Amino acid sequence: MKNPNYKGIELLPLSVIEAARAGDAEAVERVLRYYEGYINKLCTRTLYDEYGQPHVCVDEYMKRRLEIKLISSIVTIP
Repeated sequence: MKNPNYKGIELLPLSVIEAARAGDAEAVERVLRYYEGYINKLCTRTLYDEYGQPHVCVDEYMKRRLEIKLISSIVTIP
């Protein structure tokens, strides 16, 4: 059986989500890796140096906050 996908991207298996809800650290890490690109996109900021040159970077503080929010929402689902 083929793995389900959405617009060519393989979806996260339900078994991984259930294992993450049960507290499996490896499954939680797999969920975080799955959403890493989306989280990085949300946390991308443009900073300017003293010469006015733009630098695009990932706000690590915001990234960690979003990862913690994702983990807490996985674990606290009733």
